[in-house]
Order: sequence, then C-alpha cells, then structure tokens
Amino acid sequence: MSDLKKIKVDGIEIEVDGAMNLLQACEEAGKEIPRFCYHERLSIAGNCRMCLVEVKGGPPKPAASCAMQVRDLRPGPEGQAPEVFTNTPMVKKAREGVMEFLLINHPLDCPICDQGGECDLQDQAMAYGVDFSRFREPKRAVDDIELGPLVGTQMTRCISCTRCVRFTTEVCGITQMGQTGRGEDAEIASYLNAALDSELQGNVVDLCPVGALTNKPYSFNARPWELKKTESIDVMDALGSNIRVDVRGREVMRILPRNHDDVNEEWISDKARHIVDGLRRQRLDKPYIRKEGKLTAVSWSEALSFAAEAMKGKKVGAIAGDLAPVEAMFALKQLVEGLGGVVEGRTDGAALPIGNRSGVIGNATIADIDGAERVLLIGTNPRIEAPVLNARIRKAWLNGARVARIGAPADLTYDVVEIGHSCDALSQLAAMDHSDKHGHPGVIILGQDAISGPDGAAVLGVVMNLAEVSQSKLMILHTAASRVGGMDIGFANDAGMNGLADAEVVYNLGADEVDIAPGAFVIYQGSHGDRGAHRADVILPGAAYTEQSGLFVNTEGRPQMASRAGFPPGEAKEDWAIIRALSAQLDATQPWNDLAGLRSALFGEFPHLARIDQIESAVWAPVDADEMADGSFGSAIDDHYLTNPVARASATMAELSRLAAERASAKMAAE
Repeated sequence: MSDLKKIKVDGIEIEVDGAMNLLQACEEAGKEIPRFCYHERLSIAGNCRMCLVEVKGGPPKPAASCAMQVRDLRPGPEGQAPEVFTNTPMVKKAREGVMEFLLINHPLDCPICDQGGECDLQDQAMAYGVDFSRFREPKRAVDDIELGPLVGTQMTRCISCTRCVRFTTEVCGITQMGQTGRGEDAEIASYLNAALDSELQGNVVDLCPVGALTNKPYSFNARPWELKKTESIDVMDALGSNIRVDVRGREVMRILPRNHDDVNEEWISDKARHIVDGLRRQRLDKPYIRKEGKLTAVSWSEALSFAAEAMKGKKVGAIAGDLAPVEAMFALKQLVEGLGGVVEGRTDGAALPIGNRSGVIGNATIADIDGAERVLLIGTNPRIEAPVLNARIRKAWLNGARVARIGAPADLTYDVVEIGHSCDALSQLAAMDHSDKHGHPGVIILGQDAISGPDGAAVLGVVMNLAEVSQSKLMILHTAASRVGGMDIGFANDAGMNGLADAEVVYNLGADEVDIAPGAFVIYQGSHGDRGAHRADVILPGAAYTEQSGLFVNTEGRPQMASRAGFPPGEAKEDWAIIRALSAQLDATQPWNDLAGLRSALFGEFPHLARIDQIESAVWAPVDADEMADGSFGSAIDDHYLTNPVARASATMAELSRLAAERASAKMAAE
C-alpha cells in the first residue's frame, strides 16, 4: 500500500513517500539543503546541523531535516498539508550560526588544501556563511592520525561529521575508526593507531566534506581545474565499476568513482582508484624482436614484417588476457581463424560453455543481491575478487539476508554459515530438499575457482541444477574484465587451452597470467613489460585501458564502454590498429579502416553488444550435472593487489600487498 503524503515546501505542494526525510522531500521540490554529515548511503547521524529547516506547527526552533521523516509532520488545524520552509529568516540565521561554529577551529590553510576546488565546506561557506568571525581565542589543534599508505590526514580540519566512521563500519565492515572525547576534546581517531584494513578505504576521501582526509598518493600533484575528466569503466575486476579518469597532459593523475546504482553504487575498490602509478611504469613504448636471444628495438614495419613471416604457413593459436577489449578480441579472432588457427580466452581453464550464455553469466544481476534473503557463495572470496560486490553482499546481510559458503574460510566482513569446502559438501547440499526456500529470493554466487578444475563442467551443472530446485538466481563471478565479452563473441575453442598445445605460433594479446610452453614462437601484444613480454619473440606495444576506447562486458552481462582519456606512450598504438596493420602484412587485410568500421562489423554479428548498459537476458540452458570427484574450493585470486600487469607495475599496489601479507601472517607471542 502506498504511503504518499502531501506536503508544502516554501509554498510548493508535492506528494512524496512518507518514509522520506525532509531533506529528500525538499530536494524533490527543487530546494537545495546544505549538509555535511548526511549521506544517502549511510546511516543518519544528525551531527552537523547544517540542514536545519523551519517546520510550521512545530517547536519554535529549526529542525534537522535529515532526521525527521515526512510521516512525522503535523497537518494543519483543518487538515491542510504540513508546511516546511527553507528560506525564512530563522533558517538563514540558523545556517549562518552553524557555519560560524564550524569555522571556529578550521585552520587558515584553505588556499593550499588538497580538497581546494572540490570542498563542500568551501562551497557552503560561500553560500551560507558570513564574512567575519566573532571568535578571538586560539584555534584548537588536533594531532594527525596514521591510516596507512592511501589516506592522508589533517585532522585539525575535521568537523566531526563522522561520515568516515559510518562508512568504514557500515560499508567496509571494519571497526578501526571512531570518535573519542567530548566537547572541545572530541576527535576522530583510529583504534590503537591501526592502519585501515579494507579494500574500499579510499572512498573515505570522496566522503570527507572538509579535507581532513585526502588521497595520499595524489596529494599536491595537481589541482582539479587543471585536469581533463573522462568517463570510463574500471577493468581491475569483472564488476565493471563506473569511473572517471582525470588526466593532465598525457598523464593519468587520479581515478574517481561515478554513480551507477545497478553496478557499483558510488564506490570503487582501492585497486581501481590507486592503480594510477602503474599506468606510467614499466611501459612498452616501442616494438621489439628477439635477435640472437636478445630483445632489440626495431621499427613498426620491421616488427610487423617479422611477425607476419613467422605466422605464414604455420599453425597459429591466439590467447587473450584479462584486460583485452572486445573489439581487439574480435579483430584477432577474425585474423587467426582466417589463417586456420584457434583462439582461446579462458586462460584460467574455467569450464565456461561455448554458445550457452546462461552458463557464462547466470541469470542474476548485481542489484538482485539487494533484495536477496539468502546468498550462497561457492568457490569464491568476493572480498578480494570484487570488493564492491562484497560490500553489496554485506548490505544485504545487514538487511537480514543469510549468507552461506562452500569454500575456504575467510573474513568477508559479515557472518557466514560454513557448509564445507569441497565438492562433497556441494553434492550433499544439492541432494537436500529445497522446497522451504521457494518464494524467498536467493542468489547463488559461483566463483571461478570452483569451475577451473578438471571437474569444472560438472560443478557448473550441479550448481545450475541447485539454482533451479531452490528457485534461486545464479551469478557467475568472473575475475577478468574481458572474459564475458570474449565468450560472447566466441573467443574460445572446444578443447580450451589444450587446443593450443600444438600451435607453432602463439599470438598473446596481453595474457600475462599464463605460462606458454617452450618451442612455440610467441608474438606478444600488450601495454606493460610483464611476464608475457619476457617470453615473447616479437613485442608489439599496445595501449592500456585508459588510452583507448573499448567495450567491456561485466560479470552480469552488461556491455559498457571505456573511453580514451589519454594517448599511449612513445610508439605504442591501440590494440585494434595493430591487428589491422598485421593483417595487411599477411595479405588478409581486414575490411575496416577505423574503430567505427570495426564496431559496425562487431555489432552486425553480435547486436546485443551495441545496447550499452543493457543486460541481454540469457536463455536458461542448464549444463549436464555429471558426477563430481572430491576436490576443495578456494579462491581464484591469491593476492588481490597484484592480479594484472598494471597492478604489478604499481609501487602503491606493491606496498598494499606487503601490508596485507604482514596482516595475514601469524603473530609471535612477543608481538
């Protein structure tokens, strides 16, 4: 039943949900309400009092609009709609008074603050403050706290809005920040000076409205008005978080999240945010060929001719790495299969069925987790495989969902019912009666570790059958941004990686997580001098994900477009252009001359990829549930911070990996 209420905001009558607070209702009426502590995705604190409004018929004092619901308003004496005012003299005086109090102890470092130009306090002081202060006593100073290598602190600026405390507690699931003291002695502190232990901690910088918490690696490097801003997609995991890439000149300076309620809400992982320094280190900026056992820099024409000669008349195989865009894989597939070769994108050996999209993405969306009453994790650790998705599971748990797991125990930031860690536990669960779960929405999340073993196809079949009998939705959680897009275009063969066992030439499109056996001639195309480049006989320098426009399909099957924010270094080129140039050398020139022509051919063959940000529902087609051999489930990722060549080139990621290893190691008694 609808709970709509009529209210008047500054004389404008609107109808809103009774559960809305007054701040939200005022914004529905087009009235801006200043705030510092209020955030729509966090619990309500009511600390800052900046959102004061006047309520007609209420007490003769302003009310905090964030902490009062519409249904709590009193109607007029003759049943008139309740009235709220945002522009009366009382409200103006209240806001000016609150702002004066907030600025009493704020240091006089506004021109040099790292938040300058993006500071809520700065903006609201201009809009609602006064140009003088009656405070003449010495300002209060607070010691800075150490929160680790990502978050810098200038705690004297802090206004105790507690956004950081609520975010780390409610979203991250850690209890390392809190407020101590009362009155003048109140301050935000960390528990025993401990560094933040979360894969999402960088988001507190975006939340802080005053510059008390800043991006430590980015500090003092640039000002916001110097940066060119480009909307793009993150590829550090398969979630497809929406990001904004800020560039100065040719250099990426920082990465920030964008709102997308159905994917990442407004959070991104620390790896997505702080990968920036990895984009400028260890880059491949010119072609190389191996002469007499040594890699030698050559021109593009020489490198392409050398590669083409090696491929002519040979059995060719191609593999695609975790960060490859769909366009490059499509072009490479056309080239290699035109030469009679085979392609493969499932470099981890996952038993993803070819031509069966339901066996690749399942039928659940990320947003389905919000309304789930039960969540089953099988062979996955979402905290390190997709931290933002893990935060969504935690939110469902806070709302009452029951979370169970089959796999290796790990701290996921929420309570988990441990069912077991092996195929035997999965078999026993699948054999149970699940009629009691009917009518209760549930989501099963299947990780890549569970389907990467020799019984991967059998595990997938059992899990799909389990989803049917329990009336649950299935999500297959991928670890590679390129995997779903590669399967959509058929970048695979029936034999998997074994299909390349007898290949004389291997074309490696950025696959750095696979070892290529000795003997084969290897052409490596990628952006970084990582493991794949070390094995290569020819190196063709490509562009990173921020340096080319590319299509990526996320783990739920949603096509998204990553945009070019800058240009590749040196002589490096976009991935599709390299493959197009090589095709000309092989006398098999591809029929497109630009990216638009390539996409036209791609969308003509796979029209669902053209529907950006729309999920194409897969036809449910269960895989045969064969007998499983007994084996244990773990996680497809060992080190969250070093999963791809960009991450391994980053000094920040190396430091985070070291700190994570230290935390995981057992403590001695003396420690």
